[in-house]
Amino acid sequence: MTAFGSRFLARDLDRVLFARLAAARPRGVHSVLPRISRAADHGVLWAGTAAALGVLGGRSVRRGALRGLGSLAIASAVSNLIAKPTTRRARPVIDQVPVARRLRRAPHTTSFPSGHSASAAAFTFGVALESPRAALLVAPLAGAVALSRVYVGVHYPSDVLAGVAIGAAAAALTSHWWPTRPEAPATAVRPRLPAPALADGAGLALVVNPGSGFNGRVADELRELLPQADLRTLEPEDDLVELLDGAAERAARDGGALGVCGGDGTVNAAAGAAVRHGVPLAVFPGGTFNHFAADLGIETMSEVADALRAGDAVRVDLGRAASTDGAREKIFLNTFSLGVYPELVHRREKLEKWLGKWPALAVALATVLATSRPSTVVINGTERRLWLLFAGNSVYHPAGFAPTHRPSLDDGLLDIRTVDGSLPLARVRLLLAVLTGTLHNSRVLVTAQVPRLRLETTERQVLFAYDGEVRELSTGGLVLAKRRQALTVYRPAGPVDGVSQG
Repeated sequence: MTAFGSRFLARDLDRVLFARLAAARPRGVHSVLPRISRAADHGVLWAGTAAALGVLGGRSVRRGALRGLGSLAIASAVSNLIAKPTTRRARPVIDQVPVARRLRRAPHTTSFPSGHSASAAAFTFGVALESPRAALLVAPLAGAVALSRVYVGVHYPSDVLAGVAIGAAAAALTSHWWPTRPEAPATAVRPRLPAPALADGAGLALVVNPGSGFNGRVADELRELLPQADLRTLEPEDDLVELLDGAAERAARDGGALGVCGGDGTVNAAAGAAVRHGVPLAVFPGGTFNHFAADLGIETMSEVADALRAGDAVRVDLGRAASTDGAREKIFLNTFSLGVYPELVHRREKLEKWLGKWPALAVALATVLATSRPSTVVINGTERRLWLLFAGNSVYHPAGFAPTHRPSLDDGLLDIRTVDGSLPLARVRLLLAVLTGTLHNSRVLVTAQVPRLRLETTERQVLFAYDGEVRELSTGGLVLAKRRQALTVYRPAGPVDGVSQG
């Protein structure tokens, strides 16, 4: 059969399938499918589903919801702005009446591809990339949306199949900008001496910061999990550092451990207190993003409680930013940054709940670059004009400056990434590299993995951030370095935990 004949056979089969389904529609009966079809208009159904997944699901499910929304945005743009205007396929006809007239739509409304099906598939495949189990719950709803578009008579079956293909491709495309996070936690060695096993939390001095983004039920959940823990809640009049130091001192006296429930800034302060008093740290994920807990492989409170009962722990590196005279020092568990990076992260995190991670990054980057200027920084004696400098505590993946995870928490290295502000059209080149996913090959990005770095500035005000806390870089500069395996932290034992050689 010729290609010409095959095309007409496919078209005839498409129309036959549509006609049979249209003939099978119950007359005068209100089916659930038309309601599902209307609910999916303008992505409302998927926005609501993403919100439900964010509230009810764990970290991987929330990432899946964000990726699903980002995939949907791509699929919708391709379907409505590229595919439909170029194909101009007429809507089906039922009982000699064009569907466009039945729906009171403009006669030029086109059928190919099905935008609803593209959005449904994009959201479902996006969720599946991060959480296959959650996708199994979403898939029947997506299938119902796709079927409903033929059932209500606005699309041929081939329109739906094309939409599904566009949606699946859009979800796969997001991995070019935002690689999926591996299931395995970062590697780390076990401590030389076993961490104390604290049955029911006896010996655990636990500080809870209710301002870190969780609801009031968390403190009650912790009391149920660890009824003998000495639990203190941060009050408005309390000083967080003093409260943590007091808790760490009690833990050292009792031969126990310090516990903390809060965001990354709170966990940073707790890590400092734990190191000062020589006690292990138990991190309960109670913040908005919980970056450090995520790299430890901790998703739930009960996982930490189990590790405490068993005495399972690992040793991790700390990053340090010390003044050149040695008088002041800040530690960081996750990242250090200066230039526009602190503002970029702040704007991206505000947008990503609506746009997904990489579209939010692109919008935030364009906004920040339009209103900011490069900073002059001397790095190891060489003067540089930088838009930003990122330093990770251990090497982060992926490349670029939207890192998501670390394969190791004790590699002894700082992951340095700088964006050069002195090159011609650096601003435009940076934005284009981000949008095309080629930043790791761009001349504006310079990367290195080093154990130590010296920073100096002659400008009046250069802001830097460590684990979300913003400070001003004073004249005289900072030395970035590592404190190797300085912190012992609880986490459930696994095959990735090495045996300490120290």
